[in-house]
Amino acid sequence: MSDHESALQKALISHLRGDAALKALLGDPARIWDQPPKEAVWPHLLVGRSESRPVAADGCGIEHQLTLRCASRFGGAEEARAVCAALRAALHEVTLEADGVRTVSIRATYADVFRSNDHRRVWGVVRVRAVTEDL
Repeated sequence: MSDHESALQKALISHLRGDAALKALLGDPARIWDQPPKEAVWPHLLVGRSESRPVAADGCGIEHQLTLRCASRFGGAEEARAVCAALRAALHEVTLEADGVRTVSIRATYADVFRSNDHRRVWGVVRVRAVTEDL
């Protein structure tokens, strides 16, 4: 059986880094990471929490819940909202493939934009549900 979690993350980051709207907001190459570099440039998008479980059905796919987090230092919430909107659009009806795994479905299920406690950063959180299967 394939490593669905790693394959999904690899395909997701590759796809999002190639999206024109996200490049316009996050730079070219788009600043999208699993782990940000020590001196990360703002804004950027981080792949955070990832949960997965087998789907109890024929075909035995894997269901994933991913949390993507935009970090912004813009003077308001506009930049984080724009990244969240571009992220939702980039994932709409897309099929991702990597390392012998593909998505059966993927969609944004939740988005939230809020200020940090120190009011110096704005966070945008998008939760994504995906189901993958072996090719």
